[in-house]
Amino acid sequence: MSDVSFVRTEMLPEQAPPASEVGLIGWIRHNLFSGWFNSILTLVSLYAIYYVLSGVLPWVFQSVWNANSLNECREIMMATWGSTHGHACWAVINDRWLQLLFGFYPSHLYWRPIAALLLLLVALAPVLYSDRLPTKMLIFSAIYPFLMVWLMWGGTIWGPIAAALGFVVGWGVYTLVSKQLSGLFGLIAGVAASVIWWLVLSSYFVGALDSILPIGIEAVQSRQFGGFMLAILLGVVAIGVSLPIGIVLALGRQSDLMIVKYLCVGFIEFIRGVPLITLLFVASLLLNLFLPPGTNFDIILRVMIMMTLFSAAYMAEVIRGGLAALPRGQYEGADSLGLNYWQAQRLIIMPQALKISIPGIVSTFIGIFKDTTLVSIIGLFDVIGLASAIRADTAWNGIYWELFAFIAALFFVVCFSMSRYSMYLERKLQTGHH
Repeated sequence: MSDVSFVRTEMLPEQAPPASEVGLIGWIRHNLFSGWFNSILTLVSLYAIYYVLSGVLPWVFQSVWNANSLNECREIMMATWGSTHGHACWAVINDRWLQLLFGFYPSHLYWRPIAALLLLLVALAPVLYSDRLPTKMLIFSAIYPFLMVWLMWGGTIWGPIAAALGFVVGWGVYTLVSKQLSGLFGLIAGVAASVIWWLVLSSYFVGALDSILPIGIEAVQSRQFGGFMLAILLGVVAIGVSLPIGIVLALGRQSDLMIVKYLCVGFIEFIRGVPLITLLFVASLLLNLFLPPGTNFDIILRVMIMMTLFSAAYMAEVIRGGLAALPRGQYEGADSLGLNYWQAQRLIIMPQALKISIPGIVSTFIGIFKDTTLVSIIGLFDVIGLASAIRADTAWNGIYWELFAFIAALFFVVCFSMSRYSMYLERKLQTGHH
């Protein structure tokens, strides 16, 4: 019996994979045409996409950009394409885009809201990308709110400086009293000192300095604010202020002090149980009834306060969910290190709770930014209110989709940017379980 054996002495050279398994063809074969059912779904989806795009693309690109009225638009469409259907009249955006962005803000002062927006991006940069930028930039982030108010409303520069000094006075009193008594008394004294400064003393301070050294820019009334600028103004203030208030409310809701706990629970449940539009009507109409006669309480400031409180109540519940998701061992670990309550919250508990809550926090931010359009119902000319005013004009009476497509694009850019940043932050902090 013969035994014929074969032992390979050298390996065969590597071969390139089949063209149908790699690259674009391989991806299409595996993802779109992996079976008869998937192939049918792919073909049906392609037809649906073609059907939608065949209507949308001509409407967007085969359109009129230069005309003075809707009738002129239709005449140009009839002369060019022979039909008035399926073509957009972007001439209304070309004609009124500045009004949609800035409302009735004086045209020679457009540089001020533009400067405020650019400086906002500079102020946000060290907050959003703290690991890449020097911490010294946070000084400008702290100064920016007062600078923004001065740029937008104008007037004397001493007003914003007096507002900023209120925080300095409060901090000084808090530090002095805390050294003599307890931190709680220091906090109460600091808040009281700031309130007294803002309500009583600051007006004398501003008047005295303005008479000695009048520095200021042209004042702009709140009723001239409007357009997308107003939406960004309200959204930025509500988002920026509601997060710290929401953190305090969430901690207050879990407090062992019964008065603090029930006050926070009552506030959160009341605000969450009332529609935002009701609060805006209260800010617009009813608030003046409870103020002393002759008090001039700015309408935009009233709306800012209501939107901030509304957002803060939802923010508190989102952060409370993050706190509840932390294992008990984190609290016990903080106690074992000998940390007091505030040290434990600042160093261990709150960073983890906020990390868990990132998706919910950003969803609340996006929601409150879109809710800024509700102010058109109480008479403020935001971008939706201006769209209605433009459609009431005889030249553009009857136009509809183009205005709202432009507005939707503006809101999409801002909301999509917030969403992408939250995803970046989640990846950076590795939120989730691995």
